[in-house]
This record gives sequence, structure tokens and C-alpha cells, in this order.
Amino acid sequence: MPPTPSFPPSPKSPFLNLRQLFDLLFLFLFHSLRSHLAAAHQGSSSYAAAALTEWRSAHASYYAASDPRDTVGGACGYGDLGKSGYGMATAGLSDALFGKGAACGGCYEVRCVEELRYCLPGTSIVLTATNFCPPNYGLPADAGGICNPPNHHLLMPIQAFEKIAIWKAGVMPIQYRRVKCIRDGGVRFTIDGKGFFYTVLISNVAGAGDVTAVKIKGSATGWLPMGRTWGQNWHISADLKGQALSFEVTSSDGVTLTSYNVAPKDWDFGKTYVGKQFPF
Repeated sequence: MPPTPSFPPSPKSPFLNLRQLFDLLFLFLFHSLRSHLAAAHQGSSSYAAAALTEWRSAHASYYAASDPRDTVGGACGYGDLGKSGYGMATAGLSDALFGKGAACGGCYEVRCVEELRYCLPGTSIVLTATNFCPPNYGLPADAGGICNPPNHHLLMPIQAFEKIAIWKAGVMPIQYRRVKCIRDGGVRFTIDGKGFFYTVLISNVAGAGDVTAVKIKGSATGWLPMGRTWGQNWHISADLKGQALSFEVTSSDGVTLTSYNVAPKDWDFGKTYVGKQFPF
């Protein structure tokens, strides 16, 4: 019987099989998409020219306003946020950012980072600081006390949160930076009080947005410094009735705006008067 012929082993194919090709294609697409999303979040935004600070790391969460009254009030004293022009693009700041009300009125550009499952690529939103996110000292800062010192945290209405991330993100890493505020019309001065005690709520401030010093002048007085009551409410004890009122307002970037005769001599408590506006 003739011997069975033997053949040399076939050389290994230089080509990949379909499974290997699929795996390589999947890895390529995954890493390309991840790099694209990361680059989108790190890219410059349309607010770059208005930036006042560099990007800083923080966290954000949201609340759902179940009642229209949830948009009224707040630690900055702006009252009805819709009527005062701020709407839902607002934030409550943690103790480390709020500065006992000094931050009120400032504008913050916020973008979602790291949580690529939930972030909306290439998006950011500009928020106005209108409220305070109080600390909860019953919980550690790293385990539930989201607004405890030294945390930098922004509490946002869900309508604003969903502009940059899916609601399922919960408490998520963000980056924020101060930017110039853009406002319609002039700075608003709402005068209240009783007798010789006056309070003035200052709102709709462009530029830096916040207010660090205020002076008031009657038509029969010199410039009188006012003190911060809380948020952007300022007070003074003086006899200014029957005098036209002028205001000198300074923001955190050192710019001072002077508006003469904003309120006429027959001004009254409970009314709002409009002055000049900061450049932006």
C-alpha cells in the first residue's frame, strides 16, 4: 500500500478574519468619538471674548420648580426672576462662591465635563447668580453636603441644567468661569424703606454684573456711601425726601458707573427707576 502523501503546513494567512476586523473598527470608532466629545467640551465658546476668569472646576446639580412661586425670592433679593429679567438662567451658589451676597448678579458660563454619558457635546450656558445654596453641616462635604465649604457648587433650575446635560447626571462635574453680563436697558434702582431709612435694590447690572460699592446723592447733598443689607439690597439713613436722586455704582472689576437724577424729586417708595448701563 503506497504511503499517504504529506503536505507542508499552510502558511498563516496575512489577512484578518471578519471578527478581528470588527473589533478593530469598534475600537477605532470608540476612541475617535471619545476624543471628539472631549475636544468639544474643552473647545472655546462664543463667550470667550467676554471671559473675566479662567475655567475652574466645580460641581452642579438641579432642582425642579414645582410651583411658580419657586422662582420668586432668593438670597440676592431680586424678587420675581421672570419680571426682573433673569428668567430660569440662574444659579444658587455654594458658601465658597456666594461671598455673603457679594457674588449676586455675576454671570457664570458653565459647561459639563467628564460625564460623557450625560453631557451634551459642545454646549454651555450663562447663568446669573441670584440665590444661595446653603451648607448642610449634618453631612460631610464629600458625602452629601454638596454646598458645604470648601465645595464650589452651582444649584441650577432643571430648565438650565438640561441645556448642558441629561437630567440623569444628578450631581455632575462641571467647569465654570466668570463672564461679562449682557443686559437689556439700564441698571434698575428699586427704592423702598420708611421715614429716613432707605433701601435700594440694584438689579439688571451688565459688565461684571455684581456690585461692590454704592453711593447715593440727593440734589441737596453730597455723595453718601450706602451699606450692603443683604444680597444686592443697600441701605442708608438720611433725609432725601423731595430731592432728585443720583447713584454711583462700582462693580468687582473696578468700573464705576454714575447715573445722575435717576429718580425725580417726587420719587416714591416701592418704585423702580432706570439709570445708565455698564459697558459690556
